[in-house]
Amino acid sequence: MTGLHWGILATGGIAHAFTSDLRTAGLDVAAVGSRRLDSARAFAEKYDIPHAHGSYEELVADPDVDIVYIATPHPGHVDNALLALEHGKHVLVEKPFTLNQAEAAAIRDAAAAKGLLAMEAMWTRYLPHMVRIREIIAAGTLGELRVVSADHAQKISTDPAHRLNDLALGGGALLDLGIYPLSFAVDVLGLPERITAVARLSDAGSDAEVATALVHPGGTVSTTVSSSRGAGANIAQIVGTEARIEIDRVWYTPTSFRVVLPSNEVVEEYTSEVEGRGMQYQALAAERFVAAGAGSNDILPIDETVAIMGVLDEVRRQIGVVYPTER
Repeated sequence: MTGLHWGILATGGIAHAFTSDLRTAGLDVAAVGSRRLDSARAFAEKYDIPHAHGSYEELVADPDVDIVYIATPHPGHVDNALLALEHGKHVLVEKPFTLNQAEAAAIRDAAAAKGLLAMEAMWTRYLPHMVRIREIIAAGTLGELRVVSADHAQKISTDPAHRLNDLALGGGALLDLGIYPLSFAVDVLGLPERITAVARLSDAGSDAEVATALVHPGGTVSTTVSSSRGAGANIAQIVGTEARIEIDRVWYTPTSFRVVLPSNEVVEEYTSEVEGRGMQYQALAAERFVAAGAGSNDILPIDETVAIMGVLDEVRRQIGVVYPTER
C-alpha cells in the first residue's frame, strides 16, 4: 500500500459505486469535487469524506489529494484528466478512457511528462477470476489459443435524451458496453491485426447494436456483440486446442468459470468471493503501480489503452458513428 489519498471527481452513479468499494477496501478517500457544492457535500457526508469542493479545479488543487478518479461523462474525461495531471495528481479514468485515440494519447503523454500514473478504470481486468484465468492461460492448460467470444447486452432506455443514446455524450453501445468484450479479447489474444464491424444504428444515430470480428496475432480470432436494446446472457469463453474456459454470467463482474476439456470433463471450477461490487481491485492495483513506478502497470498498460481506443475508432469508422464533441 502507498497510503494514497483519493479524490473523487464527479458524483454520479459510477462514482458512488467506486467510492463504496474504496471504503470496503479501507482505502483513504480525502476529497470529492462536483460542479455543484451541495452535491459534493451530500456525497462527502454519505461516505465520510473530509473535504467537499464545488468545482473540479478546487478538487485537483487540494493538497490532501494524491490520485483522482475521473467519473464524468465520456466527453469530459480528457479535460478532467489533463487538469488533474497539471496539478501533479495521478489519474484513474473511467472507461472508456476517452472518446478517441488522440484524446487518450494526450493523457498518456501528459502523464509521462510528469512521471504520473494514468490508468483506465477497466475494473474487470483486476478481478480475482480474471487474474486466475490469465494464470491458467500462461500455464498452457488451454493449449494453443484459437477463439475468444464475449457479449455485453443490456436493455436500456430508448429515450433519445438518455446518456447512452446521445452522440454528444459519446452515446451508443460501443463505448459503454462494447469496450468490455473488446478489451477482454485484447487482454487474451493481443491487439487485432484485422477488424470487421457491423452495427444497427438508432434513430438518433448512435449504435444500438454492434458486432465485431477480429483477427489477432497468429491468426486467432475473436467475436463480440453488444446491444443497448435487449438483455443478453453476458457470458464469455476462451477456446484452446486442449481445453476451454467458460465464464458464467455476468462474465465481466465477479462470477464463476470452469475449465473444460474437449471430452467435456471439467478439470477446474472457480467461484468468486468478492465483497462489494469488486471495483476496489483496480484501486488497489493503482496504489501498487504508484509505489512501483508510474509505468509499472502490467495488467493494462497505458499504451494498450491508447491502442484499444484506436480499435474503437476503426469500429466507429466502419459503422459510421461520429461524436460531435470529439477532438
